[in-house]
Amino acid sequence: MTVIVANDVPAFIRGHLKRWFIEPRPNVFVGTLNVRTHDKVMQFIVKHAPPDFGFLSITSWPNCQGYKMERFGPQGASGQQELELSGISLIEELSNKSK
Repeated sequence: MTVIVANDVPAFIRGHLKRWFIEPRPNVFVGTLNVRTHDKVMQFIVKHAPPDFGFLSITSWPNCQGYKMERFGPQGASGQQELELSGISLIEELSNKSK
């Protein structure tokens, strides 16, 4: 399963994503893709996205966590960033001092 959370998805990318995903809420896409299709969809988004477009993808993956996270585009103002520690994906919340 793949879940994509994006910001302000351009119409042509939204149309492309709806070939494989449902959009239960605006800018949230959920679907099940094989690895080849997943890679092609991610490449399409990265290649055609405007510079200010960003998204976070969480995909089922055969590792100890059972998923992998991928972020593309700007970090945004959430105060969170992904990091990997000993092969484990984590979310780091930045304090006001470190922003």
